[in-house]
Amino acid sequence: MVCVTVLEVIQRSTDFLARKGVDSPRLQVELLLAHVLDLPRLQLYLNFERSLSPAELDALRRLIQRRGEREPLQHLVGSTSFCGLELQVTRDVLVPRPETEALAERAWQFLGTVNAAAPEVLDLGTGSGCLAIALAVKCPNSRIQAVDLSEAALEIARTNARRHGLLNRIAFHRGDAFAALPPGLRFDLIVSNPPYIPSAEIASLMPEVRDHDPRLALDGGSDGRDFYRRFAAEAAGWLRPGGRMMLEFGDGEAPALRPIFESHNWIVECVAEDYSGEPRILAVTVVNLTAR
Repeated sequence: MVCVTVLEVIQRSTDFLARKGVDSPRLQVELLLAHVLDLPRLQLYLNFERSLSPAELDALRRLIQRRGEREPLQHLVGSTSFCGLELQVTRDVLVPRPETEALAERAWQFLGTVNAAAPEVLDLGTGSGCLAIALAVKCPNSRIQAVDLSEAALEIARTNARRHGLLNRIAFHRGDAFAALPPGLRFDLIVSNPPYIPSAEIASLMPEVRDHDPRLALDGGSDGRDFYRRFAAEAAGWLRPGGRMMLEFGDGEAPALRPIFESHNWIVECVAEDYSGEPRILAVTVVNLTAR
């Protein structure tokens, strides 16, 4: 039987993924191998001469083949990290991106300024629950309502909330945005990473997204702005005085979104950048909200 070492399998698998057009192929191989061997990735560098068992080699080959077919790494290992929190992900939910971590950070910074014993938060389109869970962890006195149209997504979100001991702090609702909520609720913060890809552009997305993320979480209508129009028209009555709404948006969309909200008497407080320096987060409040 021919022995294959950790270093050899990394080199061969990296070449395979590179030929398949996978970004950062060596990193992808190392993460998959660390998953198979149940080791921290950096420990691989101390085990280059270790031989893989037949079972380990078979398991890795299957994962490398699937990654070469452009199945997302996060689906293969079953989880991802978001704001330092490990979250389960499947093809029923959007894989959280670093851009959304910037939204989470800005949201919890705002909640730290809210003059309320228990700030109330609404997460629209919660998906994996990443935003709701990050805010519940960072703001332990907050109370969060999380809404999604997909029951399958809500099951993943509940699993993630349970994993982090937050089921008593986050209430999950299935339904269509505000229509899913009990009457009478008011929020200090509404947060969302809504679908914002124009329908016709979905076919041109990278295969990991196009073929594996749920279309429900991607499709923002003909121009990608359907949900922003709806939030601009419907959200004001759900905010407390002094409340804010913070939304992630797509590349280059800030100039188009500003008039949508201003036409519904919102004030655009800021357009914030993500960690790569791209405008990504819209923060708005309502004119004369205190008088409502």
